[in-house]
Amino acid sequence: MANKKKKKRHLTLTDRTYIEQELVRGSTFRDIGKALGKDPSTISKEVRLHYEVIKETPSAHHCHSCLHFQECEKQHLCGSIVCNRYCKHCGTSYKLRNCKDQSFFSCSLPTKPPYVCNACEMRQSCHLEKHMYRANKAQAEYEETLVNSRVGINMTRQELEELDSMISPLIKKGQPLSHIFAVHADDIPVCRRTLYNYLDQRVFEARNIDLHRRVRYKKRRPSNSPSRDIQQRYRNKRTYKDFEFYMEQHPDASVVEMDTVKGTREAGKCLMTLLFRSCNFMLIILLPRCSQECVVNAINSLVETISLRLFRKYFEVILTDNGAEFKNPWDIEKDSEGRHRCYVFYCDPYASNQKGKLEKNHEFIRYVIPKGKSMQSYTQADINKLASHINSTARDSLNGATPFALAKLLIDKRIPALTGQFEVSPDDVLLKPELLVK
Repeated sequence: MANKKKKKRHLTLTDRTYIEQELVRGSTFRDIGKALGKDPSTISKEVRLHYEVIKETPSAHHCHSCLHFQECEKQHLCGSIVCNRYCKHCGTSYKLRNCKDQSFFSCSLPTKPPYVCNACEMRQSCHLEKHMYRANKAQAEYEETLVNSRVGINMTRQELEELDSMISPLIKKGQPLSHIFAVHADDIPVCRRTLYNYLDQRVFEARNIDLHRRVRYKKRRPSNSPSRDIQQRYRNKRTYKDFEFYMEQHPDASVVEMDTVKGTREAGKCLMTLLFRSCNFMLIILLPRCSQECVVNAINSLVETISLRLFRKYFEVILTDNGAEFKNPWDIEKDSEGRHRCYVFYCDPYASNQKGKLEKNHEFIRYVIPKGKSMQSYTQADINKLASHINSTARDSLNGATPFALAKLLIDKRIPALTGQFEVSPDDVLLKPELLVK
């Protein structure tokens, strides 16, 4: 029953985001339609209607794109007799216009399902014309079409004149539209809302001023808050149930819990914490602000520090909460070149116990930086020192071992070193505010 109801609904931004994600994974229209409760032809029409055409780059006309490049021995296409080089190695542009045998590579991918290049592994280096499906662009085109379809008057001039001759005299007699509809409902071909729109557009002889209460109402201000569908689209395929399902399929996946620790309520520096579930080893990164941009920049910097290979291996899954700073999973999961590097999942609202190890570890941070204390004076070196002392603290939950000791066995030993952490001897561990006093 739920699927039957959903088939009558238009595609939402969440649906289009899911389509884009599945196209990147190479899913078929049938699989996507089954997940969304839509017919496969609906998904096919959506992709073909809203894909973006990226024109071929000028380098596509270079000799390297010619099918005969390897065996080509043409010379003097530029007209220079003294030139002894093969034209395919020459930088002169005349050869391209004069060569009659050039034949460039072609691709049949955009001409058959899925009609787009989202899943193509060669699209970064390909110079041919590409078809790309983007959820945001498709949603914008859909909304524009939806608005345009409702702009104007969907009646002929004769029909409009007949409606005007019936409605305007009654309005000028002081009759409200509710009364007019109650008496002449069978003769009026449009709804009451449409009549109000026609009055606003001044297509009738009667005007809004002729209605008793129309001019008294103030126009309602549109709500600035985004719809719930837009607010929650970041959780699509990333809920805690999705996390549990993923872990059932990949029980050996490395899981990292992520959160932020704030100082004062005012905007300023805060801490982003990353904890390896396998060994309780925690990384702490100082952020200039608690924002999505700063979180993405911190992840990018971490990838550059430890290398993409190590990040993919040990940060395969990131579990975090629903804080506003984490609501951009797309830029966390992929780098600027579109390369996948991790999966992001979100805990259920008000369920901090789902990443309880990290929440417990935050207690050690509060021993040194009490709640309400500003972090403006701290540097990343200070925070690395704090993390080193926390990770050198023995835990009952680890059978008396320290996160540092387990990290040596369970994660690459380069990660602590590259992130500026050092092991502290047991007697020198200090978890008091004096630790960061300069």
